[in-house]
Amino acid sequence: MTTSPLALNQLETPALILDRGKLERNLARMNDHVKRLGARLRPHVKTSKSVDVVRRAVTPGTGGITVSTLKEAEQFFAAGYRDILYAVGIALNKLEHVTALRARGCDVTIILDSIDAAHAVAEKARTTGTELPALIEIDSDGHRAGVKPGDARLIEIGRKLGVNLRGVMTHAGGSYDCKSVDEICALAERERVAVVQCAHALRGAGLACSVVSVGSSPTATYAQSFDGVTEVRAGVYMFFDLFMAGIDVCAVDDIALSVLCSVIGHQQEKGWVITDAGWMALSRDRGTAAQKIDQGYGLVCDVQGNPLGDLIVSSANQEHGIIAQRGGGTRDGARYPIGTLLRILPNHACATAAQHDGYHVVDGAGMVQARWPRFSGW
Repeated sequence: MTTSPLALNQLETPALILDRGKLERNLARMNDHVKRLGARLRPHVKTSKSVDVVRRAVTPGTGGITVSTLKEAEQFFAAGYRDILYAVGIALNKLEHVTALRARGCDVTIILDSIDAAHAVAEKARTTGTELPALIEIDSDGHRAGVKPGDARLIEIGRKLGVNLRGVMTHAGGSYDCKSVDEICALAERERVAVVQCAHALRGAGLACSVVSVGSSPTATYAQSFDGVTEVRAGVYMFFDLFMAGIDVCAVDDIALSVLCSVIGHQQEKGWVITDAGWMALSRDRGTAAQKIDQGYGLVCDVQGNPLGDLIVSSANQEHGIIAQRGGGTRDGARYPIGTLLRILPNHACATAAQHDGYHVVDGAGMVQARWPRFSGW
C-alpha cells in the first residue's frame, strides 16, 4: 500500500520499520552470488510473510519460493506464485490441504524423512489419483531432522514414494552455531556434499532425483560451490538481524528491519531509559546471549537508524523496554527526554516481524513511503 510520505514522528509507536534501500541491496547481493555459482535461488518467505517484500526477490510466475506454513502457500499462490516448496516435514493431517492446493493449480512440493510418511503420501496420491511431489529431507549436519547420508532408509523411502519422488533437500541449521566464517564455509561444503551424495545414491538405485536443494542464509552467503545443486533456499538474508551480524554473515549496517519506539520514562539512579517497545514489539528472542556480543533484546539506534554506542534493550516486559548500557554503568537520561524516538535492531528478524501486521517502508532520508502488510498464522 502506497501512502503519502510521512516523517517517522508522525507514526504511532511501536512501529515496524523496513529500510527499502538495505532490503534491495541484500536481495541483489544474494541473487548475484547464487547465480554466479550456477544455481537457482528459491527465496524463503517465512521471514517477511509479505507479498510486497517477496515480489522484489522473485516476480510472481518467474521462479519458485519456499514456505514454512500452508497459510504462506495459500497467500502466495493467490498472489501468483505457483512453484512452492513447503519446507517443513509433512504432518499427515495436512495432506488433504496440500491435495486441495494442488487441485487448484498450485505446484506445491512437500518434504519428509520417514518410511511411514512416504507410505502415507503414496497412499494419498493413489486414492486421490493425483501426484504429491516430495523431497526427502537429508540430515547434513546433525542439527535437526532428516535421513543421514548412507542410511539405507533413503532408498526405501524413495521406492515407497515412487512417482511422487522429486528429489532431496537439506537445511544446514548448524551454521547458526558456527564461530567463524571458515566454519560456515566448511559447513556449506558439507551441506552440498551430503545432498549430492544422496542424489547420486537415489539415481544409482534407478530413482528420479531432479531437485537437489540446499539452504540457510549463512551457508548460502559463504558457499564456494553449488556443483550438483539445483537450488538454494534462504530467507533471513532479506532483512538480516543481530544474530546474523554476530556470526559475521552481515554487518550491522546491513540490517534492514528495526522497531521505532518512544521514550516514556527514566530511572535515573539505575541508568535506565524506558520505552514503549517491550517484548510484544521486539519478541522474547535472546539469540545473541551466547555470542561474543550480547545485544540484550536489541541494539538501540537513533531515529535515523544509527547505533548509539553500547546502548541495548537490557530487559523487557510486555509493553516496556528498558534501555541501558551493555554491561551496566550509568547513562544520562536527559540525553533522551520523554518523547524521543529511537529505533531498535532485532536479534531475530523473523520473530520481531511476527509481532507486527505490516512494515512502514522508509527511504534513504528516513521518510515513510509505503506500508506493506504482512500476515501470520498457519
